[in-house]
This record gives sequence, C-alpha cells and structure tokens, in this order.
Amino acid sequence: MEGFKTAVHNKKYRILAVFFWIAVWQLASMLVNKEMLFASPFAVIRALAGLTGKGVFWISIFHSFFKIVLGFLLAIALGILLAVLSYGNIVLKEIVTPLMKTIQATPVASFIILALLWVRSKNLSILCSFLMTLPVIYTNVLQGLYGTDPKMLEMAAVFRIRRLKKIRYIFIPAVMPYFVSASTVGLGLCWKAGIAAEVIGLPKFSIGEQLYEAKIYLMTEELFAWTMVIIFISVISEKLIIRLIRIIQEGLT
Repeated sequence: MEGFKTAVHNKKYRILAVFFWIAVWQLASMLVNKEMLFASPFAVIRALAGLTGKGVFWISIFHSFFKIVLGFLLAIALGILLAVLSYGNIVLKEIVTPLMKTIQATPVASFIILALLWVRSKNLSILCSFLMTLPVIYTNVLQGLYGTDPKMLEMAAVFRIRRLKKIRYIFIPAVMPYFVSASTVGLGLCWKAGIAAEVIGLPKFSIGEQLYEAKIYLMTEELFAWTMVIIFISVISEKLIIRLIRIIQEGLT
C-alpha cells in the first residue's frame, strides 16, 4: 500500500513537471513573438493534429521505426555475442576493444557521410543506429561479465553445475543491470543517429525527410510537431523494449 502511494505521489510530480515545461515553452514563444522562429505549444498541437490525418505521416513513422529498431536489435545481438566471446578470449578482446573505442569516438555525421559512399540512403538509418548502439552494448555486457561474483563461480565449479545453469542463474543476473542500462542509453543514441542519417540521406517516406522538408519550407510548427513525435516514439519504444527485457529475465530466472 505504501509503495502504491509513493508511485502515485511520484506520478503527480512528473505530471506537474511536464506542465511546468509546457508553461516555460509557451512563455518563451510569447517572448520571441514570432511563430516562424519559435512555435507555441498550441500551434504545434494544431500542426500535429493536421499531420495525423495524412497517410504519409503514418507511413513515415512506420518506416523509420522499423529501420531504427532493426539496427538496435542487430546491435544487441552482435554486441552480446562479441562481449561473450571477448570474455572467454583475451586476444579477441584486445582486437575488438580498439574498434569499439573508434566507433564511439567518431562523430555521427562522419559515419553518415562515409556510409553514403557504400550504403543506399534507404538503409542508412539501420547502419547508423547499429553502429551507435553496438559499442554501448558490448562495453556494458563485458563489464557485467567481469563483474560476476567470483565466489558464485567457485561454488559452481565445486558443485560441477552445468554450463547452461551457470549462465542462467549466475551470469544473466549479474549482467542484466548493465544490459538494461546499456539498452536505455543505446536506444536514445539509436534514435538520434537514425533520424540524423535520414535527414542527411533523405530516404523516401521517413521522419528525417519530413523534418527536412519542414525546415526547407519554414514550417516551424510541423518541425516542432515532428520533433515531438520523435521524442514520443523514442520514449515508448524504450519502455516497450525494457519491458520485454524484464519479461525475458523473469522467464529465465
């Protein structure tokens, strides 16, 4: 009961925080006093309502969502695989680590421009989302593996616990907090990189293309509306993926 009250209390503060920033947004718009430069919340909501009635709006969201999430899932799969292999092989770890550091240090814009030489623009967001997420997943999962309690591993060796059970009951619980944190951070980077790739590559029927057109034709309300859509989808996809990870974790433990 106490936990429920705390959750409700926290939710009230979150709602108040949202209204506070909307008020700040409205005040800033009034101070600028030029909708073309800084659209008000009400103008953006009107623009968003108008966009939802267009077929291209939903098609663009579907295409961008599919490609960016696909890049994210591919990064998870390869990141976990490389982390597990690196944990068991120090030579492979020393080979892979500089590559991950290089990817992390390279600006997103550089990746996009270089990738355009090799990849068609319609697949660019998949590649960029994948590359931006891969080092985060790899580094955190590897850190989680190295952080596994050595006493638990000793006990498993003494009692000759099978490898699958060792993975399920020792390694997965140890790695999971690192993996959840990496997924949360990685998904945010994933959306930023993916949309940036679309804005530069301009694939047909994508959120990036709609953003670019809104900017070119000085449709500030639509530019803000599409930005809100990106934030909303990013938050929702993060919650869905984290929820899915929790369900898988509960099924394994």
